[in-house]
Amino acid sequence: MGHPDLVRLGRTLRNRLDDTLDAEQAAARAAARRRRTLRDRLLDSEDRTEHVVLTTSDGQIHRGLVEAVGVDHVVVIDGPAERFIAINHIITVEARS
Repeated sequence: MGHPDLVRLGRTLRNRLDDTLDAEQAAARAAARRRRTLRDRLLDSEDRTEHVVLTTSDGQIHRGLVEAVGVDHVVVIDGPAERFIAINHIITVEARS
């Protein structure tokens, strides 16, 4: 066993390091979320096979499964309907697993 003061100091330093690493990871996650585009979020929905509810600038609401995401559009499948929606017209995205 080591000296009690050194054991306590080691534990304190380890806890501070853990707290610092947690804070840095949280900051990195927040920065990554800030840099994400709507297209990035739609790509995530495609990868996760998520259903989405999209609201477009003309007030239309589109529901369905994200089938594909292009450079400037998203393809949403709702039953037999396949909708190509311009990303720059999307106002809101609600993803549902």
